[in-house]
Amino acid sequence: MMEREFSEQELVRREKAKALADAGIDPFGQRFDITHFSSQIKEEFAGKTHEELEEMAVPVKVAGRIMTKRRKGKVCFMHIQDRDGQIQIYVRKDVIGEENYEIVIKSDIGDIVGIEGTVFVTNTGELSVKAGQFIHLTKALRPLPEKYHGLSDVEERYRRRYVDLIMNEEARKIAFARPKIIRSIQHFLDSKGYVEVETPVLNPILGGAAARPFTTHHNALDMNFYLRIATELSLKRLIVGGMDAVYEIGRLFRNEGMDRTHNPEFTTIEVYKAFSDLEGMMDLTEGIISNAAMEVCGTYELEYKGHQISLAPGFKRVSMTDAIKEKTGIDFAEELTFDQAKAFADEHHIEVEAHFGYGHIVNAFFEKYVEETIVEPTFVYGHPIEISPLAKKNMQDPRFTQRFELFICGNEYANAFTELNDPIDQYERFSNQLKEKELGNDEANEMDLDYVEALEYGLPPTGGMGMGIDRLVMLLTGQESIREVILFPHMKNK
Repeated sequence: MMEREFSEQELVRREKAKALADAGIDPFGQRFDITHFSSQIKEEFAGKTHEELEEMAVPVKVAGRIMTKRRKGKVCFMHIQDRDGQIQIYVRKDVIGEENYEIVIKSDIGDIVGIEGTVFVTNTGELSVKAGQFIHLTKALRPLPEKYHGLSDVEERYRRRYVDLIMNEEARKIAFARPKIIRSIQHFLDSKGYVEVETPVLNPILGGAAARPFTTHHNALDMNFYLRIATELSLKRLIVGGMDAVYEIGRLFRNEGMDRTHNPEFTTIEVYKAFSDLEGMMDLTEGIISNAAMEVCGTYELEYKGHQISLAPGFKRVSMTDAIKEKTGIDFAEELTFDQAKAFADEHHIEVEAHFGYGHIVNAFFEKYVEETIVEPTFVYGHPIEISPLAKKNMQDPRFTQRFELFICGNEYANAFTELNDPIDQYERFSNQLKEKELGNDEANEMDLDYVEALEYGLPPTGGMGMGIDRLVMLLTGQESIREVILFPHMKNK
């Protein structure tokens, strides 16, 4: 094993840790019971005068990381940072005593300390804590990055998220906003009678979405499993079982590329409601997003990717074929043959792959000419049957399905169906997926006979929807990279 070389600062800090231990102080501390976070002090005592606070003499115990420190003889000012932000600490040698003040002098930026004292306001009007006792809690053996630049290398910020959270207020805001957004979704759905459930991450059969899986091996069963690419088929089994309205917020795994909106491990919500349909899911999706915007941001109006958008209820609704017609003049809702569709594709420089049917061409037109042009929240519905193996057919035109995707600023946020509940049709669609697999589509589903059997017991007419939580967090916190909203995103090796 290679010996690590320490910088001069690191060597000095290690010597200071040893000096603390020699003086009978644990360099890595013991329990400290805080009474207030910095934000509580600022809220509780805002507007109080120096005299009022002197009279109140409110005792507090705060703890945090030293972020700034300046000393003038027998007085020291420092800012410590806790969960909520920073607060100033005022330390006087004649108050805390000579021995204790020696610990203050030898403390470093980055050390974690506890303060017992009283709240007061300085001459410049800053709410602060006057230390009665200064308790060393943890010695930081590495110095923090230089304050004004922090971790300027974006890759390093993601690799060492713990340092990013210390130095970067925006990173902390996102870290705390994400669980608030998830809670708002849970509260919204719970209030409407939906039940939150958990389904397996390891699946013996690939299904529920079109995606390349991660595979793993279970030793005791001597079987290969897939990490789930969707929660769909398990959740619909619960609707067959009579649970009526269910949802799951959880991790999915797709063995695919990484970019600004894709991480191989990501979080979604899937929602299913018996006796609902596509329109019911549009209303629900709109409600989830607009409610989260109001609860977390306090407004429906946001700026994202340079666009002003509104997340107020009343999202636009347009069919896929109408959206394509508007951009290209081609009406795929007409009775065109595959050869006619292929000719249009050739004219428009769209590659027609070996496994393509009519619907694949329609979808390719949408992806090339429409998807990135959508700015305001828009439900695009009526997807071709070839790309929607789990959606119910459109009764008027069986080439298309009762499915929608929600697009905002060129990105997809949700995908929903009136669920396919005909077991005979479902068996045929799984069979067609197997044919596509043989033709080289490695995202095609496998045959799930147990799921077909479940449908044979009777799945009521059902609406279902899946939404990417990471992308919703990006939207509501104004971030354009998924890595900003995942605390520990996947990274290439250094």
